[in-house]
Amino acid sequence: MEPIILFYKISFFAVLLLLISSNIFVEAGNVGVNYGRQGKDLPSPSAVGSLLRSRNVDRIRLFSPDWDVLNALRGSGIGVVLCVPNPDIQRIGNDPDFAGNWIWNNVLSFNDVQFRFQAAGKTTPVTTTISFVVAVDSYPPSRGRFSDGAQNIMRSIVGFLVANRSPLLVNIYPYFVYSENRQQIQLDYALFTANRIVVRDSDNGLQYWNLFDAMTDAAYAAIEKVGGYNVDIVIAESGCPSGQNGDIATIPNTRTYVKNLISHVSGTSGTPKRPGRSIETYIFGLFNENTKDGLPTERHFGLYYPDMREISPVTFR
Repeated sequence: MEPIILFYKISFFAVLLLLISSNIFVEAGNVGVNYGRQGKDLPSPSAVGSLLRSRNVDRIRLFSPDWDVLNALRGSGIGVVLCVPNPDIQRIGNDPDFAGNWIWNNVLSFNDVQFRFQAAGKTTPVTTTISFVVAVDSYPPSRGRFSDGAQNIMRSIVGFLVANRSPLLVNIYPYFVYSENRQQIQLDYALFTANRIVVRDSDNGLQYWNLFDAMTDAAYAAIEKVGGYNVDIVIAESGCPSGQNGDIATIPNTRTYVKNLISHVSGTSGTPKRPGRSIETYIFGLFNENTKDGLPTERHFGLYYPDMREISPVTFR
């Protein structure tokens, strides 16, 4: 069968994710890492490939089609989630020739790289990544909804995802919510260490022991309000920085959060709203990226220093 390529114009969001449907493989886990390269003295892609295999990481998310990285991953068995860089988004949505060439150059030419959700190039569903801040009125979680400015486009996007059975990727960062609301939120609720019910949703009776679940269910509630009752969420990014924010961003807090996140999403508890399932999740990120723009904490989300010394010991299987 000839490849069928589906494209959807999305101008509101910063990142499109292509989920190429080929070479379905059995996966031992459901947790991966985001691999960014905005740093000095980062290890070579081949060294990173060896590191990933030695730590049993079987899936990564790339922010752009970096050919050096893709070449290093040939035949590795590591599943790759591939994002479209910002400058290419509008052209992919408007220009089928450009989109076709993009797919050929960056995906089909790497047929020995195992892109996630694949089936021999039969179809190319398209989805997008959103930040949690697009959802507002998120307390209690059942009241989660998209902002007024995003309602119409999200209704259209979610309808597309429903029709093509694709998930919505959402960035969930309890760290940011906690750091901005320390008077209202306790640290144990953000780090998965609370030993009590912290939030009771008065609208549906659901109970929450951790902020991650509350944020994820608020996103589910927002999706349902625009027709996405059967749309699953993949956590595109979640993590905790290890420096540059006083007693919040510390190595012990990073280690606690990452360890508990992996344990939580790898189990079958799911969330109170969507129980009985594991949650596909990508930790942000693999390395401290010391040339990233933004707040100083943005450079301290890595599991490793650029010289590959470990910041947060993790077990992926």
